[in-house]
This record gives sequence, C-alpha cells and structure tokens, in this order.
Amino acid sequence: MEEKNKFQDVSRQNSSREARALTVEETERLKKDDVCVSEFKQNKLEKEAKKNWDLFYKRNSTNFFKDRHWISREFAELLSGASEKVEPSERLTLLEVGCGVGNLVFPILKENPLLFAYACDFSPRAVQFVKENEDYKPDRIKAFQCDLTEDDLIEEIPSESVDLVTMVFVLSAIHPDKMLSSIQNISSVLKPGGMVLFRDYGLNDHAMLRFSKGHKLADSFYVRQDGTRAFFFSLVFLAKLFSDAGFEVAANEYVLRETVNKKEGLCVPRVFVQGKFIKKG
Repeated sequence: MEEKNKFQDVSRQNSSREARALTVEETERLKKDDVCVSEFKQNKLEKEAKKNWDLFYKRNSTNFFKDRHWISREFAELLSGASEKVEPSERLTLLEVGCGVGNLVFPILKENPLLFAYACDFSPRAVQFVKENEDYKPDRIKAFQCDLTEDDLIEEIPSESVDLVTMVFVLSAIHPDKMLSSIQNISSVLKPGGMVLFRDYGLNDHAMLRFSKGHKLADSFYVRQDGTRAFFFSLVFLAKLFSDAGFEVAANEYVLRETVNKKEGLCVPRVFVQGKFIKKG
C-alpha cells in the first residue's frame, strides 16, 4: 500500500544501486527498535490479512489512491503495440496483481487500446469496486479475487498466456516466507520471455523509519495500525527472490525521491525499488 499523506513531491526522482545512507539519529532509532511482535500476534495478523485489507477498502472506498498515470512512463513495455495494427489474437495480455480499485489498470487500458488485462486482488471488496467501474468492459478486462499465497492463478488464467505482469506495492504486503511461492504462482501464467514490472518499498524509506515500537514483525517487516503489513526491500533480497523463481534480472534499482510539506517546512526521503524481471525460457 502506497503511503498517502500531506507531503507533496517536489524533486525529480533519482535512481541508485546503493541503499540510502541512514543518519546517525535514524541508525540509533532502528537499533532501539529490536523487539518483534509476539508469535501469537503474528499468526493472528497472517490469518486476518484478507479481512484487514477488506476493511481498508471498506473505510476508504475508491478515494485513497490516485490513478497511477506514471506507470507507462516508467514501464514503456505496457504501451507496446498500442499504435500498431495487429490482429486481436496478437494483442498483449497483462496481469495486474494487487489491482486495488483499478488505479493502474484502467489508465493503462485507456493508453493501450489493444491491451487485454487480468486484474486480481486479495480483497473481494476491491475487486467489486473494479467491476463496478464504468470503464469495466469484459472484452478488455477480467477481474477476480485471489490470494497469491494460496490460490492457483491457473484456475483463472490459461497457463503461460500472459505477456506482462505488474506488481506495484503488492509483494510488500505478503509475509516474506510466502513471497517466493507467490512469484512462482505468477510465473505459471507468464509466457517464457514474459516480464514482471515491479515497484515497491525500498530499504530505509521514510515509511519504514516512522514506525513506533511495537510494530516490528521481523527485519524490514512491519505492521500498520490497521493490521496491514509492509516489507521494505533491498536490491539483493529482491534479485534473489526472482532468481530463485526462475527469472533473469533485467533491471533492479532504488528510486530515491524527496517529498516536502511546504507549510510545515518538512522534507522526508522516499525510497522505492523498481525492477524488470524476465521469465527464463
């Protein structure tokens, strides 16, 4: 889940192969937060993950996230063939996992009129919002509820039929022990040579540093007040995940941004990871 707050972006993003260096104060803060949530509570959070995300969409409806119009700028692959005359059978097929209420998939469908999209989410309520959208057309998009850690995507999508997969702020919500199997699940419906387009939280992001004591689940893994969880990726961890799942790492970098609140005179560092991973043939 992208953090929504009163800060606004004021600088262009930079990319880096190195993690953002912590200040002395930030380092000390992380050292002091060395006690993890009890195993009992962690198991409870895992069991209630779907319910917590469904409650999130019940509270926020379709109003929390902005449409992700930046996605085609960062991942030009999504516009491949958009202006070409191709047969319907040759159009690109996209799978968006963690589609939420459609803030990514609907803008892309408008930009690429030859794209067909599958869209799935953990939350049944989010999927229902997608289906109720006026731009939902069954000949362009199929939305369905899916738990990547348990449900086989092949039950909804033909094996090795998808050209591109978008994973944008979704893998971070999954327990680290289940991330590999979730990527393997995605791989089952992706064509050999197909690509996963990835963006999520990066190590030492401001959102990671502002968690108070009592919210740490494991290294780089935290729980929010509403029970939803967030993992913060290093490039090494992310590359190993996809490599172990049978992918080639085509791109993998930190995206560094600064956001400010002009009224309060505050500036905070944002760190994301962005990558492209190709399924080996």
